[in-house]
Amino acid sequence: MLKNPFYVYALKDPREKPAKTFYIGKGTGTRAWEHQKEKGDSDKNALINEIHDSGRKVIHTILVENLTEPEALKIEAELIASFGVRSRGGLLVNKVRPNPDNISGKSRINVPDGCYEKAQMGLELLKDAILELARANPTGIRNAEAAKQLGLQSDYGGGARDYLTYSVLGLLMRDGQMARVEKPTRHVVVTR
Repeated sequence: MLKNPFYVYALKDPREKPAKTFYIGKGTGTRAWEHQKEKGDSDKNALINEIHDSGRKVIHTILVENLTEPEALKIEAELIASFGVRSRGGLLVNKVRPNPDNISGKSRINVPDGCYEKAQMGLELLKDAILELARANPTGIRNAEAAKQLGLQSDYGGGARDYLTYSVLGLLMRDGQMARVEKPTRHVVVTR
């Protein structure tokens, strides 16, 4: 067994010559091949289905292996930043998108390549965790419950602060994945 089990991989479209990378990811075990089984209407799933419908198979390439998770996250973010995402003219169908302020030079601070992408990747993981928690509790969850149960409370300056989960819940509601429901004694959110 490898001491550092993480790797970074690319999914490639064999219909192009040379095969063109369309997705970059990190994982362990068989993660690179699990995308074939995923259901949903993401751009990645649609492209995988198109490849299969053409009678071809997605090409899986392990780019770097024997990594720790932080090393894999860093390399993944750097590659996503380098290839770019399709919504901004790049090659990848990854959900993460580059920061438009950083690209256009509008920001007053220097944002190193890959930082924004790492944050967006982390945000996607937080959203997934909160949605999973909410699905396991169909009567709804409160912001404070999500923060406490997922270990996301801050105690900086004394007292618990739940701003991170509050922000993520707001994004999930904006995206239509969750809805606020007013109960007699509290506000809760539920999945849609």
